[in-house]
Amino acid sequence: MRNYLVLAFLLLVTGVAFGQQMTGAVASKDVTRYLSFTNDDYDMGKIPYGKPLEYNLTIKNISKDTVTLLSIKAGCGCTTPKYRANDLILPGKSIFITLGFNGGASGEFTKFADLYFNDGMQKQVKFHGWAFADSTGAKSAVNR
Repeated sequence: MRNYLVLAFLLLVTGVAFGQQMTGAVASKDVTRYLSFTNDDYDMGKIPYGKPLEYNLTIKNISKDTVTLLSIKAGCGCTTPKYRANDLILPGKSIFITLGFNGGASGEFTKFADLYFNDGMQKQVKFHGWAFADSTGAKSAVNR
């Protein structure tokens, strides 16, 4: 009898764990079927060290459904996104997000931001470039 109770308990624990996995595994939609992105891999080029820069990322809704931009998470403190949380992107319409960089890099850099949308959709965007500290750095950057 004790073996049956242990077996029943193990089955119960396994069933609960499996059920939680299935509940948490909500399939997200493929963001590329709903949205197109302009400047999602932006090249800032050669920039002076410490000079803050911004650029615009365009997101266009290419679907027949309204998509909601929930939030943006910058990869580090040197990147600042400007956007409206819960911004609706209507079918056929575009929104603009501004990503700022404080210029606090020397040499080559690559920075990321994660965009989160409704229905579990997400997209990672990046920008990159070459920061130089003085005129000699600018010359070596040109020769790369």
